[in-house]
Amino acid sequence: MEHKNMVATIYLKDGMAVKSPTDIDVRFDVIRLASLYDDSGVDKIICYDLSSTDEEHEKNLLAIREINRNIEIKTAGGGNIKRLEDVKKFLYAGCIEVILNGSKPETIDLVKEAALRFGANKILVSLSNVDFLFKTLDFLEENVHELLIMNKGLLESLENITSIPYIVDIPEYDFEYLCNLLKSDKIRGISGAFINDRNTDIMKIKCELSDAGIKMDNFEPKLSWSDLKVNPQGLVPVVVQDYQTNEVLMMAYMNEEAFNNTIRVGKMTYWSRSRNELWLKGETSGHYQFVKSLTADCDFDTILAKVSQVGVACHTGSPTCFFNEIVKKEYVERNPLKIFENVYSVIEDRKVNPQEGSYTNYLFDKGLDKILKKVGEEATEIVIAAKNPDSEETRYEISDFLYHLMVLMVEKGVTWEDITSELAQR
Repeated sequence: MEHKNMVATIYLKDGMAVKSPTDIDVRFDVIRLASLYDDSGVDKIICYDLSSTDEEHEKNLLAIREINRNIEIKTAGGGNIKRLEDVKKFLYAGCIEVILNGSKPETIDLVKEAALRFGANKILVSLSNVDFLFKTLDFLEENVHELLIMNKGLLESLENITSIPYIVDIPEYDFEYLCNLLKSDKIRGISGAFINDRNTDIMKIKCELSDAGIKMDNFEPKLSWSDLKVNPQGLVPVVVQDYQTNEVLMMAYMNEEAFNNTIRVGKMTYWSRSRNELWLKGETSGHYQFVKSLTADCDFDTILAKVSQVGVACHTGSPTCFFNEIVKKEYVERNPLKIFENVYSVIEDRKVNPQEGSYTNYLFDKGLDKILKKVGEEATEIVIAAKNPDSEETRYEISDFLYHLMVLMVEKGVTWEDITSELAQR
């Protein structure tokens, strides 16, 4: 049995998030909202474009691209899709799936065309009535990966019409109703306004459903508290790192209750030795630490936690608790990404703060065509150098190429984070 998904929806208007298609007055930052969903336990996000013009459509697609660059969970895109080119734009913006509107007559032909071009596993169809199903029964199951049911009144009819799995939009949280609903093998998950509500505790709902026998995608620990070696006070120290940068943020302690609560709610929970009580990090400050992974060391007496940190980790206002330098020796940085980022920062600074005699500034002054010419020349130099049995020249030419490539990246506003995020999706 597959895990059941909790699916949030972000409605986009002018590049901003709005509450619903009928409530567009209050607007939110899309990246903050998507990141909140990403951290809180949502399994998928539907990005729905509410644009009324081509210009707004492009703005919303740009917002979707930024969402996909900043979150880990998969997204599906939909709205304002009229032709195959629109499907491609959503996929190029980083969406794993594209949702076509089953109430539009042109969707029937578009489903076939899109499935043939991009694969049925990328195509979803939203339904408010069963007319579309009756018209497409002969080919739908081979061309559509999933259905999004916008009217729960259709569920009884669907059981006898199609074997395609679906996500159901549920307007409000009713635990008993959801338990019965999610027992169906055909239902992959649920969406709805209560999931979109930023105050909903998604992990709590998933835990309650798991306790009721519904298979949810939440933490299933491979080790229990009894597998760990506690100190004389019955505690285990926890070292906390940022899951993206690996920066060490803080160190604290857990007892059994804190350990179990951390796994259950997906937020770092500790035992406060000074207050002698359970401590959910961020409960008063809002600086929550959302769990990405917990790992025990070789002796099972220390935990390494990788987290998504909201705000700062330290009570002093510092991003990390480790800022009081004792000794420091200069060393050569060999972390590839850090080196790329450091060189990129220098090139970026040259563009903002030109220095006389700088070759980098020379390239920026000459413009895009000159930069492109140099990138092409350096690429050719790599090809020539690679024919030489000695790899030294190849290494030199690749370094030259990467430098000029970074000049181009700065000129076009493309960062290494953009590149690594794009590669991670492939």
